[in-house]
Amino acid sequence: MPIMSRTDAEPSPFDEDRPVPGWQSDDQPAPWTSRGGAVLFENPWLRVTRNDATAPTGTAADYVVARFRNLAVGVLPLHGDGTVTLVGQQRFPLKNYVWEMPEGGSPFDEDPLEGVKRELAEEAGLQAAHWLEAVRLELSNSVSDERAIGWVAWGLTAAAGQADDTEDIRVARVPFADLIREIERGAVRDAFTVATAYRALRMAQTGALPAELARNLLAGLSLEPS
Repeated sequence: MPIMSRTDAEPSPFDEDRPVPGWQSDDQPAPWTSRGGAVLFENPWLRVTRNDATAPTGTAADYVVARFRNLAVGVLPLHGDGTVTLVGQQRFPLKNYVWEMPEGGSPFDEDPLEGVKRELAEEAGLQAAHWLEAVRLELSNSVSDERAIGWVAWGLTAAAGQADDTEDIRVARVPFADLIREIERGAVRDAFTVATAYRALRMAQTGALPAELARNLLAGLSLEPS
């Protein structure tokens, strides 16, 4: 289902079925409120707003927010032999070279699954027969409203795709165990990839993935499905 665009004051459909933690009580602080604001900058990818806001404590705040025009989507491609496909590329904001799962932006009026399928083909040259949502995230939620959905996918075959004009992508197929070790060593730091990889680990342990696939993913970690 598409996650439709919204105004700054409206809740997102992303949150409509959001579970409440068991420890949360009914005694919640008042929500943040806004008396309006101004757009400081906008382009096809985001809009930056300055808001005349009031905090839950009643304190006035001059709040600047980056409001994204796309939903972040990503997928960890799982091969039957227990390897995963990762992509490497240069990133502008931190001026660094990173390894991450295929990921990108899906317009709010698009089915997010269609968006992530496109990213998988464009960045990794793959398509998948089986998809399973793994995680929903709020990224840097004190300064932005960016949201993300991550999947795991298997039953992989080659697909035609073309990376964006600004992307010079390298592709690596590595054991899932190596990905977990490099995350723990600090070599893989993309938050979206880290969260999805650990969810995939847990899914393999708890029977959420096909048994043979789970065994092969966990083999290099000396773990077995429960």
